Amino acid sequence: MGKRPSEFHLKQLLADCASDLGLECLGITSAVPFLRAEQVAIERLDKGLMGILPWYTQERVRRGTHPEELLSGARSIISIAVNYLPETGEGIVGCRGGIMTRTKGRVARYAWGRDYHNVLKKRLRHLMQRFGEISGLAFRFKVYVDDGPMIDREVAWRAGVGFYGKNTNVLTGIGSWVLLGQVITDLDLEHDQPNDKSCGTCVACIPACPTGAIVDPYVIDSNRCISYLTIENRGEIAPELRPLLGDWVFGCDICQEVCPVNKVREIITNESAFNPEEPARALDLGEILEFDEDQFREKFRGSPIRRATLIGLQRNACVVLGNSGDRNVVPLLVKALNMDASMVRRHAAWALGRLGGEAAFKALADAWENEPDDLVVNEIRLAFHQEDNASGRELTG
Repeated sequence: MGKRPSEFHLKQLLADCASDLGLECLGITSAVPFLRAEQVAIERLDKGLMGILPWYTQERVRRGTHPEELLSGARSIISIAVNYLPETGEGIVGCRGGIMTRTKGRVARYAWGRDYHNVLKKRLRHLMQRFGEISGLAFRFKVYVDDGPMIDREVAWRAGVGFYGKNTNVLTGIGSWVLLGQVITDLDLEHDQPNDKSCGTCVACIPACPTGAIVDPYVIDSNRCISYLTIENRGEIAPELRPLLGDWVFGCDICQEVCPVNKVREIITNESAFNPEEPARALDLGEILEFDEDQFREKFRGSPIRRATLIGLQRNACVVLGNSGDRNVVPLLVKALNMDASMVRRHAAWALGRLGGEAAFKALADAWENEPDDLVVNEIRLAFHQEDNASGRELTG
C-alpha cells in the first residue's frame, strides 16, 4: 500500500486542481465551530437587522456555525472565491445615482450572467472529483454556494481567502467582486491562517450608501439595504426609502463601486457564465410590467434575477419609474395601477404621485373610485400629498 501524501502535498495538489478550473482564490480552515460568528449573527437577528427572512432562524445559524452538523466527521473546510466582474459596458460605470434611460432599471453585476449557484456548485464538485482521482484518496464532502446554512464570509476570513470590509463584503486579493463557495470534507488538510488585513481608516462605503444601510462599520441593517429591499424582501418598500433606490431594480453595487480596493484591482472575469455576450446590465421596466408568471420564468431562466419573484420585480419597476422624473412613463404606471397584485398597485400609486401631472392625477382619482384594497386606497391618498406634488389637489368623496 502506497504512502499517504503529506498534508502539504495534498494542499498544493488541491490548489493546482482549483487553478486549472478557474477557481482563483483558495484557502483551507478547520471544521471547529465558528463560535464568534454564531454569537454575532444571533445578536443581529435578535436586533432585527436581518430583515424579514422566515428561513433565517437561530437554529439555522447554529447549524451553519457547527460544520459537524452539516457533515458527520468533518475535519476541514475548503473556501474558494471566484471573480465575477463583467465588462461594464457603455453608460454603466459612474452613473451610480443617475438614470441610464427613463424606462431602464439597473441590475447588480453579479446577476448579469448565469446563476452562480449552479455554475460554482458544478465547478466545486468537479474540483473534488478531480482531486480524488489524482490523489487516490477516498473521502466524503458537501458543497455549499450561498444556499445553505454555511456562513461563507466567516469561512473565507478564517481560511485566509479575504478580510471583512466595512460594508461586510469580503475583500480578497482580487477585490470584492467575488462569489464564495465552500466544501466541507472529512479530509485532514493543512489549514491556512485567518486574513489579518483590514480597511484601516477608510470609510468610503459608509456615506456612499444612499439608504444609510451601513449603520456601523461592519454592520448592515438589511431593512435599509437596496439589495435586500429589491431581492429578498417580499413586502412593501418603505415610502421613505423608495426615492433612495434611484434606478436600481435588482440589487445594488454602490458600496463596491466606491471601494478603493476594487478601483485598484478591477480585473475582468475569465468566466463566460458571468460575462455573457448579452449581459443583463439593465432591465426594460415596461416589459417587466407586461410579464405574466410564465413569461417571467422563461425570460429569467438560469438567471439570479428569478430570486426577486415576478411581483417583487414589478414592485421595484414601479419605484424606479417613479424616480425617473419623466412623466412620459405615466402610461406604464397607469397599467400597473390596474394590475391584479395589490403590492404592485400600491407602489404604482406612489410612483404616480411622485411624478404628478394631469394624467397621473386622473388615473389615481379613477382608481380610487373602485379600489377594493384599503392599503392601495391609502397609497392613493398619500400620493396626492407627496412633497414633490405641488398641485394642491385633494381627493373628494
